[in-house]
Amino acid sequence: MEDTDPLRAARAVRRAVLGDDYVDGQTTDPDPGSPASQFQDYITSMAWGVWTRGGALTRRDRSLLVLAMTAALGRMEEFCLHADSAPRAGVTDEELDELLFQVAAYCGAPAGNAARRGLQAVRAARPAES
Repeated sequence: MEDTDPLRAARAVRRAVLGDDYVDGQTTDPDPGSPASQFQDYITSMAWGVWTRGGALTRRDRSLLVLAMTAALGRMEEFCLHADSAPRAGVTDEELDELLFQVAAYCGAPAGNAARRGLQAVRAARPAES
């Protein structure tokens, strides 16, 4: 059954992509009516609500678009957050590597290099596979 509450649906997608630990860290506020809580609801409904639209773009497509746009805008903190979360959206490491070429070609070497450094940091922070 599809969730008909747009904010609840957006929250669910945000958790599915970014993970519970991250979302809990961003949204834990003892006062649900506080400006911080209201801001998180706004961000969730605006940014993550678009992920609930369905349509022609898959969750993987949306993840790749967010990665490309944050890299192009030089928003490396957000780029790294989404690069770390990309596998949960169905994006492979090979696709992330290829994305860097697109960013560099269309947004310039500085944007591509910054995204590459961010991606290297994300990968270095991953737990070692046993």
